[in-house]
Amino acid sequence: MKVAVVIPAYNEGASIGKVIRDISADVVSEIVVVNNNSTDYTSQAAQEAGAVVLNEKIQGYGAACLNGISYLKGKQCDIIVFLDGDYSDYPEEMDSLLNPIINQDYDFVIGSRVLGKREKGALPLQSRVGSIIAGSLINIFWGVKYTDLGPFRAIKYNKLVDLIMTDKWYGWTVEMQIKAAKKKYKILEVPVSYRKRIGRSKVTGTIKGSFMAGIVILKTIIKYIFVND
Repeated sequence: MKVAVVIPAYNEGASIGKVIRDISADVVSEIVVVNNNSTDYTSQAAQEAGAVVLNEKIQGYGAACLNGISYLKGKQCDIIVFLDGDYSDYPEEMDSLLNPIINQDYDFVIGSRVLGKREKGALPLQSRVGSIIAGSLINIFWGVKYTDLGPFRAIKYNKLVDLIMTDKWYGWTVEMQIKAAKKKYKILEVPVSYRKRIGRSKVTGTIKGSFMAGIVILKTIIKYIFVND
């Protein structure tokens, strides 16, 4: 199967090269970094490491991911892997996400930081609490148990297209998980390792960022409780 990687990136110049170089060329056919209005050298570092670099002017995690998906349209991609550009994920663990799709016909595999090994202080309390609340609500309303809203995830390209993703901000990950649950996709969580990111988080690194992300995630869940699609 042809595998592509999409990495949304905002001011990840110090880390993006490390992320790209840790992705096996034997596994992945194309790496797409979506530069989301960075003011540092993210774009240059990504290009030098061998990635295709796209630019997304709309500020937002989801907007960057949507740009990457649009670029891959028509490229006969079978699986898309998403991961962050801050080097908190371990790209070398990608096989753990891909094997269930390739060998067991899963549609959607999420790397759970909660189930895996974490460096001390790598996953802030607010992130863990948010995942518990979101996971509980999704289980109550759609019957799927998620332990995490982790960014490291793999999904069949045709299944991703069928989700008709729309969120352009912090609600991207939970929107995907809710829609996959509603469509009865074959879903699996696998443990992944997690370390402290390089640089300061734009979301959990500030009280405002954490609060806004929590509000958006909760609003997204409430929205889909009342949307029958």
